Amino acid sequence: MSAIEQDVLGRFAEAPRGAKGPVTAARHRRNAIVYAALFLLGLAPTWLGGSAAWQAAGLGLLVPGGGFLALGAHGIVLLALTVAVFWLACVAWFWAGMVVAPLTVWLGSALLAGATVGDVAWAPGAWLAPLAAAGLFAWFQYRGMKRRAADRASYALRQTFFEASRSEVNERVRAEPEAGTRELDLEQLKSLRYVYDRALQPVGEFAGYTVIDQFQPAALRYQINHLGFALAIAQTHYAPSFTGYLGQAQRNLVETYLDPKVWTYWVLESMWGHFNFTNFDPAAKDNIMLTGWYGMHVNAYMKASGDRRYAEPGSLTFRLNDSTAFAHSAHTLAQSVADNLQRSDFCLYPCEPNWVYPVCNMYGMSSLAAHDAVFGSDYVQRLLPHWLDQLETEFTDGKGSIIGLRSYWTGLEIPFYAGEAGFAFFANVFSPALARRLWAVGRKELAFCLAENAAGRQRLSIPPEAMSFIDTIDPGNYRKGVLFPYAAVAICGREFGDDDLADAAIESMDEDCGRVETDGVVSYTKASCLANVWAVEGKLLGTGDFRNTFVKGPPETALSGPALAAAAYPEVLVAKAFSDGAALDLVLYPGRADGPQTLAFERLLPGRAYAVSGALEAVLSADGEGRAQLEVPLSGRTVLKLAPRT
Repeated sequence: MSAIEQDVLGRFAEAPRGAKGPVTAARHRRNAIVYAALFLLGLAPTWLGGSAAWQAAGLGLLVPGGGFLALGAHGIVLLALTVAVFWLACVAWFWAGMVVAPLTVWLGSALLAGATVGDVAWAPGAWLAPLAAAGLFAWFQYRGMKRRAADRASYALRQTFFEASRSEVNERVRAEPEAGTRELDLEQLKSLRYVYDRALQPVGEFAGYTVIDQFQPAALRYQINHLGFALAIAQTHYAPSFTGYLGQAQRNLVETYLDPKVWTYWVLESMWGHFNFTNFDPAAKDNIMLTGWYGMHVNAYMKASGDRRYAEPGSLTFRLNDSTAFAHSAHTLAQSVADNLQRSDFCLYPCEPNWVYPVCNMYGMSSLAAHDAVFGSDYVQRLLPHWLDQLETEFTDGKGSIIGLRSYWTGLEIPFYAGEAGFAFFANVFSPALARRLWAVGRKELAFCLAENAAGRQRLSIPPEAMSFIDTIDPGNYRKGVLFPYAAVAICGREFGDDDLADAAIESMDEDCGRVETDGVVSYTKASCLANVWAVEGKLLGTGDFRNTFVKGPPETALSGPALAAAAYPEVLVAKAFSDGAALDLVLYPGRADGPQTLAFERLLPGRAYAVSGALEAVLSADGEGRAQLEVPLSGRTVLKLAPRT
């Protein structure tokens, strides 16, 4: 464990700082200076005896809608209405990076008040507007004091269980599955078909996806990336020697991501968030929700398959129209993440304009870890120490939790979901120490209860008081649903070796989330596409599998030895495809009905004969390019092995 990772644990064990980080403190000081100047400017027309219009417009600078108090007593209602609209504008700013929305409401209401006030300003407005501003400030301060007090109490409680829980987590994660020893069972294969059915459709088609908006968690990009993660997990740990439709499915997803429908949200965010009307490159400034997540996706495919096509210049080109395109590759995506981290005062940098999500930045650091694993670069070694230090200093609250959201421009913290139990597995890609710290806290605070269901199996229940409102909303469709938290628990449970907990979470998915099996495909009807894909990941993972998908990959022998190059989907379901460099072990299932299926192989020794077990033919001969075909009778679980004849 590196010194900085030891520090991650040490800082949690010491008393919480409670103080603002230096960058946040500097932002807050700047806010105070700017607002003080605005406050004085706003009162100047009143103090100097300016016209009613100037007085009203000036009062409007003190607080959104404050200028309406110059119109008369009814201006109090207009003030309240404007504050409500301003709050909605801030939601739009958060939702889609629309910085123009709150600016328009605040400044527009001031101008409107000035234009409608008449010849004389209502005298009480001159002191009601400052009082309204002071009242709002006092209310936010009061809420902040209550939250900080609650944080101190939470931190004290965490110290009573943290060390014991962390020791238990460390003990569980020691046992990782050995490469080549596993195969997918039928439930996993049927669940994985949910992913295949979306990934194998033609590039640019979106049947089976949830389509609502392209700004927040329901966006297509998140579904595409997690579909890719699930397939990379399957290839890395179960079928690294399968280059057929498993590889094609991943390439389809990588290339579907380049469809303008997926990424042109950034055109709008660039205009109304950065006031940039000329350069819409989605992998230039900010936008870690694209570069980080997509970088993980692309590098995971290359690590799992050995294919390096997306390292080529222009292999990932975002084409806006016939005359405008932005050429990228796996290398430029990684460099974009690194450049943005290095030029950000916070180190962590925004998704949409202004808003810094630490969890999104975990994807960014994970993408660099995956790039390092594929290409031997040193991004994580160079950048992680400062990143972790800034995470602890600028983005960790008084109870030791990572905050959900901070404004880059103002330094203000916005309440937003960032639960330890839901995202610890991402941190495991680049910092096992941070990941285990998060999981050690999260697994205890969710207060998991295991109970026997009617079938005699353990299921998971989470007490209502341990779940916030956001935990009951499916982020993939913004509707009520609990598949997502169950899936998150299953993923973390698997990743950190809590298999009993993961099994119970999956049992709860099946009971509570509308599990159905249609034409051999398992899915959950009470959930979004994104939540369904998280559920698939939870079913596929074993201890350490998520991390190892991105930073370790399959053994080199599995990527150089004989491979299954083609099989019909869904007629042939591949549960295992693993080569030790010489022989190839396969486990197959019929996806529709028993019967003969033709398989194609590659990377055989040219002209060499192979002994075959599990097929009608006992010998298979490779052609001069190391290729061959074989007809195999599929019936239930079918085991096949090819080995070079001596």
